[in-house]
Amino acid sequence: MTKKKAKIYTRFERLWHWSQAILIISLGFTGFCVHGVYRLQTFEEAYKIHRLLGWALVVLFIFAVFWHFTTGQWKQYLPTRQKISKQIRYYTVGIFRGEPHPYEKTTRIKLNPLQRITYLAFLILIFPIMATTGLMMIFYDQVRVVFPIPLEWLAFLHTVGAFLLVTFFIVHVYMTTTGHTVFENIKAMITGYEEVMDDEGGDLAVL
Repeated sequence: MTKKKAKIYTRFERLWHWSQAILIISLGFTGFCVHGVYRLQTFEEAYKIHRLLGWALVVLFIFAVFWHFTTGQWKQYLPTRQKISKQIRYYTVGIFRGEPHPYEKTTRIKLNPLQRITYLAFLILIFPIMATTGLMMIFYDQVRVVFPIPLEWLAFLHTVGAFLLVTFFIVHVYMTTTGHTVFENIKAMITGYEEVMDDEGGDLAVL
């Protein structure tokens, strides 16, 4: 395979990515304000904005799920054990020694094995926890009739999800800096173009 500059991120993917990033950062800001970590807004103001941002993220997530399944891009997140030990070693040791990246992104396969696991965890674990507990708290009067779980438990689970989300965000930001240059991945998510291996005939589900 040869390298070429190709468009690997569609307009929707880039819009989804940056909209999601803005919403998650804003949700974190208002959420910790609701918890009283700092008081730059009143509780009522922070809570109102937090709810609106939460609904916006849910709507965005629904559109993203629809897009991924209709385009077949959901296969990008299928986990694989191939090269995963090499990828872990690269992120923890190799990158600091100037060793070559064990995985080359292609025109068909955008995520390395560890990225697949990380993003899949967000899609099937972190986001569902946040969305479910958030909605259950919003409609708590109706929920407790059929599912009598204490509001404090829901708030605790929502907070746990929030810290998992913060962890995911930190890991994600770190991963963006591990390309051939520090800003290569960020630039690609802005322009859509990146220099990658030519693999038009490859299978999305296989590394």
